[in-house]
Amino acid sequence: MISLRIFAKMMKERTEDIYILGIESSCDDTSAAVLQGTTMLSNVIAGQKVHEAYGGVVPELASRAHQQNIVPVIDKALKDANVVKENLSAIAFTRGPGLLGSLLVGVSFAKTFSLGLDIPLIEIDHLQAHVLAHFIQDEQWRHDPPKFPFLCLTVSGGHTQIVLVKDYFDQQIVGKTIDDAAGEAFDKTAKILGLPYPGGPVIDKLAQQGNPNAFSFPKPNISDFDYSFSGLKTSILYFLRDRLKENPNFIEQNREDLCASIQKTIVDILLKKFEKAILQYDVRDIALAGGVSANGALRTAFSELGEKRALNAHLLPFKYTTDNATMIAVSGFFKYQKGDLSEQSAKPYSRSSER
Repeated sequence: MISLRIFAKMMKERTEDIYILGIESSCDDTSAAVLQGTTMLSNVIAGQKVHEAYGGVVPELASRAHQQNIVPVIDKALKDANVVKENLSAIAFTRGPGLLGSLLVGVSFAKTFSLGLDIPLIEIDHLQAHVLAHFIQDEQWRHDPPKFPFLCLTVSGGHTQIVLVKDYFDQQIVGKTIDDAAGEAFDKTAKILGLPYPGGPVIDKLAQQGNPNAFSFPKPNISDFDYSFSGLKTSILYFLRDRLKENPNFIEQNREDLCASIQKTIVDILLKKFEKAILQYDVRDIALAGGVSANGALRTAFSELGEKRALNAHLLPFKYTTDNATMIAVSGFFKYQKGDLSEQSAKPYSRSSER
C-alpha cells in the first residue's frame, strides 16, 4: 500500500517532473539509468570481462560482480543525469526473468533504496522492457515510436519471441522458441568455430567478408509461429565434423563463408516465421528488439521486410539493443503513470512463468 503523501504527490506531478531510476541486473551487466518522463538523462553499464575465460556467463561470478558494481554504477547514473536522489519519483527494477543471484542484488538494492527515500518501487519484466525500449527518447534519438497494435520480434541470448503488443503492458506472446534461443545458437556456433565469447558479434563481423550462400544448412519445420534452433546447432556440428575429417584446416580456410552462411540461415528462420505472423495479424508497425537486434544482417533483412510489406519498421539504436537500465526506467515510467506499484515482498524470478 502506498502512503497518502506519495499518492498525493503522484496526482500532482507533471510528466517533466517525473524522474525514474532504473536498475537492471538480470545477467552479467550492471546498469542504472535516470529518465525524465521518457527522456533518457543517463545510462551507465558496467560489464563483466571475467566470463570471457569460461566461454559463457558463470552465475556465481556474475552475482559477486553485481555486488561490487551496483553502488558506483547508480552513483554515476545520478551524477551524469545531474539529479539528486531526493528528486527521484520512483525506482524501477528488473524482477525477472534472469539469473536469480544477479537479480537478487538489483532487487535488494532497489527495495532498500526506495525505503530509505520513501518513494515507490516498480517491478519490471525484462522481456517486456526490451519491447518498450522503442518508447525511449533522447537527444540523438527523437522519433515516432511504434503505434499500437504492433508486432515485435524479440531476439536475445536467452529468448526468441514474436510478441503482439496491444498496449504498453498488454503484450501477447504469439510465438517463441521451444528450445535454444537465436542468440544462444550464435554463441554456441561461434564456440564450435573456435571464436571468442560472446560469439554473436564476432560472427556478424566475419560474415561481412563471407559468402552467405557458400554453405546450406537445414531449417526446422515447426508448427505455428514457434522457433527451434537446437537442430540447427547439431547439424552445424555434424557438418563441421565431417568436413574436418577430409580437411583439418576446413574451418580456418572457410571461416568467413561459414559465418555468413550460418548467419543467413538464422536470419531466414527468424524472419520467415515473423512474416507469417504479419500476415496473421492486422498491424501497420513492426519492431525489432533484444541483444541480437544489433546483428547487421538481421537489421537489414528486417528493414527490407518492412518495405516489402509496406509497414513501418522500427529499429533500436545499438545502445538500447543489449540489456540496459533505460528500458527498465521507461517501463517504470508507464507503470508509474498507471499507479501500478510494487510491494517490498516482491521476489525475483528466473522464468516468466514464475511470476
